[in-house]
Amino acid sequence: MAERPQIRIEILTIEGCPNAKIARERVRFALEAEALDAEIFEVEVGSAECAQELRFLGSPSVRVSGRDVEPYTEHAAYGLMCRTYRNGDEVQGAPSVLTIRKALRSRTDLGSKV
Repeated sequence: MAERPQIRIEILTIEGCPNAKIARERVRFALEAEALDAEIFEVEVGSAECAQELRFLGSPSVRVSGRDVEPYTEHAAYGLMCRTYRNGDEVQGAPSVLTIRKALRSRTDLGSKV
């Protein structure tokens, strides 16, 4: 049986981010729903220079195996700011569980359906 790849999840935030907790909860729920284990690293981004270096898209940002959970973010601005996510017609302050699950699948080739 082939081993699943090691999954590394980063939750990048700024100090006092009001959506950091919900992002953490959604990451854990998505992992549970996909029956996966992962190393979760919380990274506090404390300066504009650090934001540029980390290509920080705003707080909170969630990365699975080094890639942002939202596709098409490579041309976005980096900096110390709050971040929003689209979930259909709704705007939220953290990525949806579905968005995180899709990112997990694309990084692990699980191919299961939601």
